[in-house]
Amino acid sequence: MRVLTVSTVNVNGIRAAAGKGFTEWLNTTAADLVCLQEVRAEPDQFPPHLRAPEGWHTLIAPAATKGRAGVALYSRIAPTATRIGFGTPEFDTAGRYAEMHLPTLTIGSLYLPAGEVGTDRQAEKERFMQGFHTHLTALNREAEQTGRAVLICGDWNIAHQEADIKNWKANQKNSGFLPEERQWLTTVLTETGYTDVVRDLHPDTEGPYSWWSFRGKAFDNDSGWRIDYQMASANLATRATSAVTERAATYAERWSDHAPVTCVYEWDLAAVPAARRPIEGVAAQV
Repeated sequence: MRVLTVSTVNVNGIRAAAGKGFTEWLNTTAADLVCLQEVRAEPDQFPPHLRAPEGWHTLIAPAATKGRAGVALYSRIAPTATRIGFGTPEFDTAGRYAEMHLPTLTIGSLYLPAGEVGTDRQAEKERFMQGFHTHLTALNREAEQTGRAVLICGDWNIAHQEADIKNWKANQKNSGFLPEERQWLTTVLTETGYTDVVRDLHPDTEGPYSWWSFRGKAFDNDSGWRIDYQMASANLATRATSAVTERAATYAERWSDHAPVTCVYEWDLAAVPAARRPIEGVAAQV
């Protein structure tokens, strides 16, 4: 498999999305890997055809708080190992992060907390960002040492640049576009060495937005936010050939308030790299 297609999408509840069009999307997607966020369901609450779809290997990480958060990963080839959480006890059962390890790639599905200025939710978001930064750094260091690639996909709940949010002037004091959040994302791209694949391929584009409120005419007016990212290690980012946001044709055809973000890479997913060593702290697939 020398061309790798990866999609990421916040489904806004897997059970609701299943009946609105997600099932059909999954059945027809060309993606080799799919990252889901905000599934809001235990594994046994997934529709049976989505818990273990034919032709897919699945990893589901629900939140300890029922009906909240939750992430999942679908892969067309079997992972060599999996991981839930990133070694921070506060968040390891929060349904915010899951990871699959494939022969040449580590892929993570991320649902970063949304936050709310002046509340405990914002403090929680900041603690998450701090802990996750450490994990991102460790993953990228491993990629540099082994030749494996790293790809972190998901709902990062931060619009990085003014081009990533339609009404940026009105949101400068709101969580998701705070200066300190945007600066943190800058450090992900500079200090830890990741590339925002969509922005790298579309440097002069407004958006493309990936989330629109269900309220008002946000979708019809394309008044959205770009908060769903594919962040790749340098060795994979240079192999990216295309990046699209699969925006629904009409409001009525939406099955989530987010749209899938799909990127294509020239990357052999199955071939074992020449330099490979065991991954520490990762539980084996059962």
